Amino acid sequence: MAKLTSKEIRNVALVGHSSAGKTSLAEAMLYLTKATDRLGNPADGNTVCDFDDEEIKRGLSISTSVAPVMWNGIKINLLDAPGYLDFIGEVYQTMRVADAAMIVVDGKAGVEVGTELAWQQAEEAGIPRAFYINKFDDGEARFKRVYTQLRETFGVSVCPILIPMIDGDKVVGFLNLINMRSVVYDKNGAPEESPIPEDFQDIADEYRDMLLESIAQTSDDLMEKYFGGEEITYDEAVLAVHEGIISGDIVPVYCGSATKFWGIRMLMDQIADSFPRPTAKKEETIVIEDMEDTTPIEPDGTTSVFVFKTISDPFVGKMSFFKVMNGELNNTMVLRNTTTGQNEKFGHIYTMTGKKQTEVDALCCGDIGMIPKLAATNTNDTLTLSADDIKYAPIKFPQSFMKRAIQPKAKGDEDKISSGIAKLLEEDRTLSYENNAETNQMCISGQGDIHLDVIVSKLKNRFGTSVELTKPKIAYRETIKKSVQIEGKHKKQSGGSGQFGHVKITFSRGEEEGLTFTTSVVGGTVPKNFFPAVQKGLEEAMEKGVLAGFPVVNLKADLFDGSYHPVDSNEISFKLAARLAYKEGLPKAGPVILEPIGKLCVYVPDSMIGDIIGGVSKSRGTVLGMTPTERKGEQMVEAEVPMSEMTDYPITLRAMTQGRGRFTFEFDRYEEAPAEIAQKIIEERKAEIEE
Repeated sequence: MAKLTSKEIRNVALVGHSSAGKTSLAEAMLYLTKATDRLGNPADGNTVCDFDDEEIKRGLSISTSVAPVMWNGIKINLLDAPGYLDFIGEVYQTMRVADAAMIVVDGKAGVEVGTELAWQQAEEAGIPRAFYINKFDDGEARFKRVYTQLRETFGVSVCPILIPMIDGDKVVGFLNLINMRSVVYDKNGAPEESPIPEDFQDIADEYRDMLLESIAQTSDDLMEKYFGGEEITYDEAVLAVHEGIISGDIVPVYCGSATKFWGIRMLMDQIADSFPRPTAKKEETIVIEDMEDTTPIEPDGTTSVFVFKTISDPFVGKMSFFKVMNGELNNTMVLRNTTTGQNEKFGHIYTMTGKKQTEVDALCCGDIGMIPKLAATNTNDTLTLSADDIKYAPIKFPQSFMKRAIQPKAKGDEDKISSGIAKLLEEDRTLSYENNAETNQMCISGQGDIHLDVIVSKLKNRFGTSVELTKPKIAYRETIKKSVQIEGKHKKQSGGSGQFGHVKITFSRGEEEGLTFTTSVVGGTVPKNFFPAVQKGLEEAMEKGVLAGFPVVNLKADLFDGSYHPVDSNEISFKLAARLAYKEGLPKAGPVILEPIGKLCVYVPDSMIGDIIGGVSKSRGTVLGMTPTERKGEQMVEAEVPMSEMTDYPITLRAMTQGRGRFTFEFDRYEEAPAEIAQKIIEERKAEIEE
């Protein structure tokens, strides 16, 4: 292959709602460009991009795949991203290195949640967008309805380029609104152009006017021509679409059928001719001392790469996917990781087509590649030849709040589980893990139930350990509400020297989180050298409360009296006496269960506020207020909710908002649990201890 330059690279993210046909679109482009010799089908599990065992088993994309195709001398790096919401982290990775987003829309379903989210993510990434309305080989697909939805949802910048000619319920061809010609495809998907049939001239004129209206927005001269009734020429239209796509002023709409190759060649023509090259934005965002800045993109400058994705392959090992952000990369270079400070040798670099590796000697600025076995490099790292500690802006992954405890099916598998999860954490930045010493549980958090189910399958298939997921235990606390005076006496005589400790303690609610220990002993009834033993005995006793065995907090203990034996008294005796006083005194001091309360921030469209507030109330929560966000038509609802009510909130919110809502949740404080809740907690705890 001839050496490529940056101006011959196009990085295009294929995004949109699940099952819209993104992988099928990539498959069609691969087949038409002879990058593959057969047309795969996601349902058959034989596509280039969905090659992972989990993707084949489930029939959906789980991870972003890279699939480069050559078209008219241009290398188009297709980045096929998952549409299912549980794998949104993959979309964030894709958007970070893509230079344009092709949002695939189902011709029957129209604008869905995934369509809106893809638009938002592309907008936040600052990259141009385009739509491909798919599945026009289905008689139920409706262009007018879907196009109207797109324009109403996303604005007048949305303009038609290729539209269907529909006779009844059947698509008989397509209309190219740029050159005003009709296109008919044979059974092999080969196009044949001809003048627009008379029956379709009116519809062509109607949509052509919408195209010209959008084109007119791109310059004053074209605006003047449009409103003056002058003809906008073919060349002017082509240039306006090209510049409008790059600037974001135009969002072109194409349509067709990926499985029948309808509209695919024109789509690739447009990507090659009109979509931005990696240098189009001229600058790249970097981070200097936690502050964002910019640096110019220089194809002939000092080599720097950004790692946007990591895969832990059981055969290849660690695979780091990167984009060449500056300069040219070749296989003789040793780059420095500006995060770890370690040098990494780029002796073998590859381009990837799904799982197929092709070794290359060099990659130009803007191209995407993979390097295996970089020991000290992870996702979001920058590697460079520069002496400066340049760091490209990292991918900001969404937090995960769907928490589950991991229970090994086989004893002794804990180490294998920890090792497997450590590798999966490198690969998936939306996954989090903790080994909770208090509840004695290993817990993982993901974006949803399907996400966690995939993790369980990967642990089994890759690392040979089977686990079950259960709801995590809640870390409750106990405290007291009353003040009591209690006596504790430890006396033991068994030949020789005995043991004697005697304390009188006032227990009450303390201000500090732990134990507030004071002494008001007078007359030396308890010698000062035994005070630390009394305190130690109480601190150890507080590890288990008297109601359900949860740790006790906010306890004040004042040692006001007692007695000792000049021979038999020692530290252990007073320690045990203190524990006896604790066991007898706390049940009389109005013990209560405390439950953890968290701060909940839910981000939803205005129309869904009522449902969110109602859901908070059902979860024993309290709404604190509402604030408009930077996103148009969105509000942030702030509330306080018990953590025990939030176990399945990711699923609840997704169902309530059809996936449009997102949230954050953080521990805030402990509060007394209502009596009926406390009783249930105590009963569950006792059953657990008995078991």
